[in-house]
Amino acid sequence: MKAMPLLINLGKAITLIAWLMMAYNLVMPFEGNVAIILNILFGITCMMHCFQVAIFHMLFKTLLPLTKLDYLHVFIFGIFSLLAYRQKVMTPAS
Repeated sequence: MKAMPLLINLGKAITLIAWLMMAYNLVMPFEGNVAIILNILFGITCMMHCFQVAIFHMLFKTLLPLTKLDYLHVFIFGIFSLLAYRQKVMTPAS
């Protein structure tokens, strides 16, 4: 199952690109409806990722020592960070 870390990293890269596009649109809006759509997507993405941070906190607070950086990773990368932390918990300690 070596493809899973590759897919997680690919997903994180794509998510980061999406965040950068939405942030760029806030600073220098694109023309036309694209700017409006990106603003709406930015709001939805922020809400979804806040929800995922709450899920992360509820599920992993007893399993892992969590830092503020862990919460930031989940906020930025969403489900891909959740999958990475899940793998960390599911992997038997050796």
